[in-house]
Amino acid sequence: MNKQLELVAASYDKGIELGRKGIDSYENFPEYITKDPEYELFLKMRQEVGLSDSSRTEIVDFLSPSSKMNFIDLGCCLNFLYGGYKDWPSTYHGVDISSKTIELLQKLTEKKQLSVGSFQCCSMHQTPFETSFFDIGACIGSLEYFEKDFVEKVILEAHRIIKPDGKFVLDVPDLGSPEFSITMKIEAYLGREDKYDLSPEEFEQYIRDYFKIEKKEKVGPMIQYFLTCTNK
Repeated sequence: MNKQLELVAASYDKGIELGRKGIDSYENFPEYITKDPEYELFLKMRQEVGLSDSSRTEIVDFLSPSSKMNFIDLGCCLNFLYGGYKDWPSTYHGVDISSKTIELLQKLTEKKQLSVGSFQCCSMHQTPFETSFFDIGACIGSLEYFEKDFVEKVILEAHRIIKPDGKFVLDVPDLGSPEFSITMKIEAYLGREDKYDLSPEEFEQYIRDYFKIEKKEKVGPMIQYFLTCTNK
């Protein structure tokens, strides 16, 4: 688990450094990717959904952020700036394992004079927040890198820090789908191999001990779950 965390952090750190130089990590792939029959699916997904589904209107509609709410973004990447979260009335807190990501968020937020709760460089399975601190939360595009044991730890931590009846949105891979098949090849090339190994049935059986599933939707290579936190 620790080795995988290090690889994911290093990969996103590299992506930030390349971005500073104007280089898009998701372009100029080798031929074994671009000539894959499913590569057209990736291009279509990127055009229709983008590289992250964090900014879907379905998320903000479900979470219904207000000025009195604390919002936790687990595996936040640059969602605060580019996923629309900076415009939410709730107080934003972001967690990411990539130190370069956190540094960039802090720098740009200060430059733009944006209001934020905090940015934390740590793993999403061990956060520094108090129990039941958050009213709403999200974990988008992050769990696919990890196997069952780590995913379960993240669910436990999310349940701990989100209030009873708090709303939470997360996504996990649609294993076996052609959309996820090409995504796996791309992520492996970028140095952050997808390790997720749970079927939808296994994942849902586990999560029901901590969250009520309000609805789920397939979004590209992922299945997005809209959840309500149960009592502690």
